Amino acid sequence: MLAGCLMAAMSACSDGEASGGYGTFSSGSEEAPTSAGPATSSDGDDPRSAAPSPEVAGTVATGLTSPWGLAFLPNGSALVSERDTAVIKQVRPGGDVRTVGEVPGVDTTSTSEGGLLGIALHPSFPDQPYLYAYLTSSEDNRVVRMSYDGDRLGAADVVIDGIPRGTYHNGGRIAFGPDGLLYATTGDATEAGSSTDPDSLGGKVLRTTPTGEAAPDNPDPGSPVYSSGHRNGQGIAWDDDGRLWQAEFGQDQWDELNLIEPGGDYGWPECEGSCEQTGVVDPQQQWPTDEASPSGIAFADGAVWMAALRGERLWSIPVSDGQVTGAPMPFLSGDYGRLRTVTAAPDGSLWVITSNTDGRGDPASGDDRILRLTLE
Repeated sequence: MLAGCLMAAMSACSDGEASGGYGTFSSGSEEAPTSAGPATSSDGDDPRSAAPSPEVAGTVATGLTSPWGLAFLPNGSALVSERDTAVIKQVRPGGDVRTVGEVPGVDTTSTSEGGLLGIALHPSFPDQPYLYAYLTSSEDNRVVRMSYDGDRLGAADVVIDGIPRGTYHNGGRIAFGPDGLLYATTGDATEAGSSTDPDSLGGKVLRTTPTGEAAPDNPDPGSPVYSSGHRNGQGIAWDDDGRLWQAEFGQDQWDELNLIEPGGDYGWPECEGSCEQTGVVDPQQQWPTDEASPSGIAFADGAVWMAALRGERLWSIPVSDGQVTGAPMPFLSGDYGRLRTVTAAPDGSLWVITSNTDGRGDPASGDDRILRLTLE
């Protein structure tokens, strides 16, 4: 367990203002305004690679409260985390929703973007019957694991702690990679310098064993840090060749889709979007912040699918051989409000979680909901 092995860079700002050059926080949150700049996401002339178009096949569930993370069970149902209630629910196709437990130790009151965030099942589930959750506690952000017997959650054990927490920029996505290791995206907690501080877990992609030890072949032996220079990543997914993609919130101008390289520095706080600076890995794609504010991503049928909060759309970005191969295409634009999570289902469909009850959206009747999309 990485219990306090690295210093946590905690934010000193709690009044909606952020120090260190952030200005008013409305320009540093998931609701960042757009600065002038080329619309590189949707105005390009590159031909789009052959990729499927999604069709809404139905609504899986309604009436969820601030849903955030999603993990599929072997039987085709899914577990869903609710950020503001600290509750895990099981959702069965057909709309049956039931609560399987409340995650202890979650601070749901003192942060705007923290709470119960991403979840992931152990890759050997149910032989290893563990559900992992990324959460905001009163002290930090951390990853815990709980036994799950198909009916109820067990006690929570800390796997990773000491991740900086703040009112904003808590990161929060977790997933197991093709290598069987646990990956977590962390935010800078509004302390931008933590992103490049090797002694902080903030503003990073972390990579550990399922029990929380640093992966033995990480860039810095003994450290869980896999990449750095991130502002607030909330999406990770692997393509068919095992390459890791990450989505990241920008501040004033550019949101990013990054291809993660071990030990890579992704530029924050020196760079937002592409900056062509020596030693910095530029994004594969960038968007004006009003078109994206990206949270969850998934890979399916040759494309990265990206859920956009402020942009209120689902982006399809064709990729091949570690490169974006055509112009990203938007779907569902404005149809369902803010989109938090997209996950590839075992049957080849996509499940998309809306995020309209999180205090920043305009909830419609039945929100929040999970949509099922088929790819044609």
